[in-house]
Amino acid sequence: MQGRWRGRRPLLTGGLAALAAPALAQVTGRPITLVVPFPPGGSTDLMGRLLADRMQGALGQPVVVENRGGSATVVGADYVARAAPDGFTVLVNSGTTLTLNPLLMRSLPYRLEDFAPVSLLSTLPFAFLLQNRLPATIPEFVALAKARPGRLNYGTNGPSSFNNIAAVLVAEQLGIRMQDVTYRGDAQQLNDFLAGTLDLLVVGGASAIAPHRNGQGRIIGWTGDRRLPATPDIPTFAEVAPGAVAQTYFGLAVPARTPRTAVERLSQAAAAALQEPALRDRLLAEGQFALGTGPEEYGAFLRAEAARWAPVLQRMNLQID
Repeated sequence: MQGRWRGRRPLLTGGLAALAAPALAQVTGRPITLVVPFPPGGSTDLMGRLLADRMQGALGQPVVVENRGGSATVVGADYVARAAPDGFTVLVNSGTTLTLNPLLMRSLPYRLEDFAPVSLLSTLPFAFLLQNRLPATIPEFVALAKARPGRLNYGTNGPSSFNNIAAVLVAEQLGIRMQDVTYRGDAQQLNDFLAGTLDLLVVGGASAIAPHRNGQGRIIGWTGDRRLPATPDIPTFAEVAPGAVAQTYFGLAVPARTPRTAVERLSQAAAAALQEPALRDRLLAEGQFALGTGPEEYGAFLRAEAARWAPVLQRMNLQID
């Protein structure tokens, strides 16, 4: 993730966020649906539900979460791309959906241009969560992986998912090989990890920090460019290999041709929600850096991410179909 997005202020701050709620109110009983393209229980689902609870107060109407998981987020994203462009169907997207899939999938049923960006919600690195029986430091883990090339297995959300790309990139930078085991969501792979089936997980903070603190595994490193305040003693892989940086993000997008007034209204509501100290602290504790940008800024971010990852994926020779 590029450094210029670090610490970016949200669209609404301080008193402006408080003043936004009545201005955003709309007299309608029709709910706004936040479509999460993953099954319940993962980091994207958590973001959607936290946001829905707060956005509905600013919008003056119900906001509900609908899970439409499958095919590396393609099912949910395609559903939103084909929805009526009226501001009532919103995609809670991760980096997989709008950055990796368009670069990796030839037969993808949607394009980036099928969406109007609403807001960049947060950025987050991935953790390498290892079984307690495995080494506790990055150098020790690298030594073990080199002694067992391709034998350590890890769970991700599929070849085109950001956590798998992060694992491949970090492994490349560290000079090791591991075996990917694909799951449809964080919850399923976490269950197998806790049962001892998987050697490690490559997951976002919400799915890694709790097992780490509960002694059910241990995080040996993060794939971001800075340490997390929630785990200040755990290093980043970039401290060992400077090129080992791979972060994903969460954002909101709506179908293209959605009226500008609806886009702005949703963006302001999201920014107001993310300015709430309790929510910002909650996200930080779970490994996310809250942002809440405007539509133009999110659009520029998406273009920058595509430009950054295209040559990396080409060098990795990754192609899904």
